[in-house]
Amino acid sequence: MSQFTSFMDKALDQARAAGARGEVPVGAVLVGPDGALVAQDGNRGRELNDPTAHAEMLVIRAACAQLGNERLTGHSLYVTLEPCPMCAGAISFARIDRLYYGASDLKSGGVEQGARVFSHAQCHHKPETYAGINEVECSALLTAFFAAKR
Repeated sequence: MSQFTSFMDKALDQARAAGARGEVPVGAVLVGPDGALVAQDGNRGRELNDPTAHAEMLVIRAACAQLGNERLTGHSLYVTLEPCPMCAGAISFARIDRLYYGASDLKSGGVEQGARVFSHAQCHHKPETYAGINEVECSALLTAFFAAKR
């Protein structure tokens, strides 16, 4: 039996970098079936003037371009915040096997909150989902970012 290795620390590094750029501090890391890091990024919506430039979307796009395939079967995605409905849809369409996320998003979540994209009959692929990975640290990063804005 192999031991579980979390990549949430790397996603947190990306979230911190996003926050330092003035972006909402969310980071994502995509890991291949062999356990190798495939792509990593943080939110870049303001920087790119692109409302779809969420961390998850950026790593999915980068990995698909790198691999020359729109399917990421066997891959695992680590993200510091529960994906929104848009990102959950992209995760499903990319056929990512496992989703690990830190903080729940009561306002805009699309996995266990709000839209619950993977629960719909129309959802073609439902990844294994694990919530609460490094939840305290992920939540604290977001709380501090928004407190500084007020």
